Amino acid sequence: MTEDQHELLLKARESLAAARLLLQNRYADFAASRAYYAMFYAAETLLEGEGKSFSSHAATIAAFGRDFAHGGKVPVEFHRWLIEAQELRHSGDYGQLHVVTAEQARAVIANAERFVELAEHLMGPSTK
Repeated sequence: MTEDQHELLLKARESLAAARLLLQNRYADFAASRAYYAMFYAAETLLEGEGKSFSSHAATIAAFGRDFAHGGKVPVEFHRWLIEAQELRHSGDYGQLHVVTAEQARAVIANAERFVELAEHLMGPSTK
């Protein structure tokens, strides 16, 4: 694992921690957003491991789906979770206040936890 990948995984872990705190304090919209970013950073970590980097979220998500989920490296539901999390983030960030329910935030956080754990497992130990 490179230094950049290590940093991305740390950001993913911190985003998960922030998501839990936000939900605990009844900020479900913002908790869902942080959970999405945890998944997004984990996806970036995996793609970087293959020498790939993208300038947009859409390109990163598409590449993760193509190269990892549909490429058979991870279960397909991880790509679906990433897409659903991005949609929820958009609703929470740009929609009306309190559009994301606590139940939705809990579900996306649980998926993000599994997503980050999978990325950590696939990347192996840090070279730090």
